[in-house]
Amino acid sequence: MRNLIEKYNVPGPRYTSYPTVPYWEEANFSIASWKKSLQQHGSDEISLYIHLPFCESLCTFCACNKRITKRHEVESPYIQALLQEWNMYLDIFSHKPKIKEIHLGGGTPTFFNPENLKFLIETLLKTSAKTEDINFSFEGHPNNTTKSHLETLFNLGFRRVSYGIQDYNPEVQKAIHRIQSFENVQKATENARKIGYTSVGHDIIYGLPKQTLEDIINTIKKTKILMPDRIAFYSYAHVPWTKGNGQRGFSETDLPSPKQKRLQYETGKKMLEDIGYIEIGMDHFALPEDELNIAFQNGKLHRNFMGYTTTKTEQLIGLGVSAISDSWFAFAQNEKKLEDYYSRISEMKLPVFRGHILNQKDLNIRRHILNLMCNFETSWDKNDENNLIFNDIITDLKEFEQDELISIQNNKIIVKNKGKAFIRNICMAFDLRLKSKQPETKLFSMTI
Repeated sequence: MRNLIEKYNVPGPRYTSYPTVPYWEEANFSIASWKKSLQQHGSDEISLYIHLPFCESLCTFCACNKRITKRHEVESPYIQALLQEWNMYLDIFSHKPKIKEIHLGGGTPTFFNPENLKFLIETLLKTSAKTEDINFSFEGHPNNTTKSHLETLFNLGFRRVSYGIQDYNPEVQKAIHRIQSFENVQKATENARKIGYTSVGHDIIYGLPKQTLEDIINTIKKTKILMPDRIAFYSYAHVPWTKGNGQRGFSETDLPSPKQKRLQYETGKKMLEDIGYIEIGMDHFALPEDELNIAFQNGKLHRNFMGYTTTKTEQLIGLGVSAISDSWFAFAQNEKKLEDYYSRISEMKLPVFRGHILNQKDLNIRRHILNLMCNFETSWDKNDENNLIFNDIITDLKEFEQDELISIQNNKIIVKNKGKAFIRNICMAFDLRLKSKQPETKLFSMTI
């Protein structure tokens, strides 16, 4: 395994989309083409991602788009801007949309007052068609997710909450400027369960500055006490070159080596599996009875800009600063600076500043990468002209087969258990855009 780590530890995408954002062909994209792509669907079901960017303090491990402030008067103007943006989309849709999925991400969604969140969600739902099959979730900070937050969102239909834990060692927490006690996490977890949330998730990160193998073991032991329904156990993505990134306050020498990171992962994975969790897709684990595992076992797991989901809609609308939307035929990203976002909204224009229209080859590759990410396998019809690209891809995949990470048989690729840790690398073999033009500067985090 050590030799494989050294061999495959290269910069690579996480494939929340294909093509990945750096390879979008922005010259072929326009607001008009984006609107047209939204009207290509016969289905009126959509997923809704709402980016709430405000945080009271900066977590130095975070590469998300955020605005640090303690001024809560920013809440109402931002919510009004979100609703104005939504109204612009209502004018575009040919049908009254059915919102099947909502995810509140950030930033820190629980920065917002519960009453403001209630106003936002109620207003959105009033403008959409009713549907019984819904999946509403939000990200919460254990330190400021109050009982009122949980009750308010539960009464609106939210049944899943995920808490950012990262690590329980105070020294690691200090290094990443994310101080929270086990007691706060326990209280937030138990409050959610008492109220009726059916899925409580914890996010744990390995490879953090100052983090040791003993820290991972201790964090998993504490996790065992609470037994969250889902766990995102993922690698710290060190991308300090990203503009506006908060990844500072520690030096490169504070980071574990690739070998140490891999040991942290393998140890944590084994501990999680030993206490009953099942590995789902990339970086995720769930208890057998959780919907995420049920979807995985039934081949219905889906992945989009919100991560893994049990709800598959081919249209995802991202509202808010930097949010990314997906019509299945095109991607569109909103302005990344809050001031620019507000400016576009005030002009009654969609705040989209870049995007990509997918061609047939993109759609084909996207399907296979999604299959691998969600099901650890994919297949193709060798007589289908859309799959002629496989001659070149299979050549690149032979090396993974020789390393016993995948098996290739009867026009089907199956990722072996040992290969799951290298799923990003395997998907890179399908990435024709990446292979045709390697980036000249750093774009992606290391795969291991």
